[in-house]
Amino acid sequence: MSQTYPYQDAFNRTLQQRAMATATQDEYNATLTDFFKYLENFNPTYQRDHRVNQLQTPDVEQYLGMLVDARKIQNQTYNKVLSHLNVYFKFLFSHSWTPYLPTLDLKSKPKQAAQPLNYHWVDDLDQLLADPRLHVYTRLTLLLIAHGYPVQAFLQPNFTAQLKTQDWSAPAQQFLRELQDFLAPLQQRFQSSDWFLKQRAAADPHLTLPGLHKYLKPDEAIAGFALSPTVLYQGYLINYLRRHPQLSDRDVIAALHLEPDSIDYYRRLAQRAD
Repeated sequence: MSQTYPYQDAFNRTLQQRAMATATQDEYNATLTDFFKYLENFNPTYQRDHRVNQLQTPDVEQYLGMLVDARKIQNQTYNKVLSHLNVYFKFLFSHSWTPYLPTLDLKSKPKQAAQPLNYHWVDDLDQLLADPRLHVYTRLTLLLIAHGYPVQAFLQPNFTAQLKTQDWSAPAQQFLRELQDFLAPLQQRFQSSDWFLKQRAAADPHLTLPGLHKYLKPDEAIAGFALSPTVLYQGYLINYLRRHPQLSDRDVIAALHLEPDSIDYYRRLAQRAD
């Protein structure tokens, strides 16, 4: 496997020695791959000779500033990215592969107050599906989450929604016809029956989570609420529990595929909801 950033193999060995979970290692690699891809495209210091030992604090600040301004990341994400970069540069410094610690003077951001979860959007699904201003992928995301599918499931290749289409509302059925018209040329081009496909030629035609966010983020101004799939799914869970307060924990686990220790948390949120 080719390296996507400098000293990747050696850095991964260090992470493995820490007995770090595979998912956490993947997060480090995703952060660093994105960081160096950004530098390669937009940073004059790195573009000049691709030498990591020339990077200093302003180069890291430039990348973090882009994440805040262009990608609108929250403080929690900012701090996680900064932590990943800090661990990486300390690793380089400890091996004398860089004379600088460009993250040394960068401070984490204060924790943001939690925003109340929007669970009403599930009740407004028909209006959202009928709104042509929202991208097809935005409406498809809303439709699938409103039927209990988390984003980790429906972005997987070969995903199939097991839904009773005859029970769907007229706006949902109309949207599905629009979806079919939208997807037909993409599915033909990529020889794939999947739903979330890139609109440009690619070796892997499947839309990634960051790729999906590029459709969701601009549509937030139209929808009037956050369209993060994780937040939408939490809103769906609260909505479900408010509608079915009589269900036993066992029934909820079966219906929502929740872990037992998560049920009390979401029940409390549902009880506090207006």
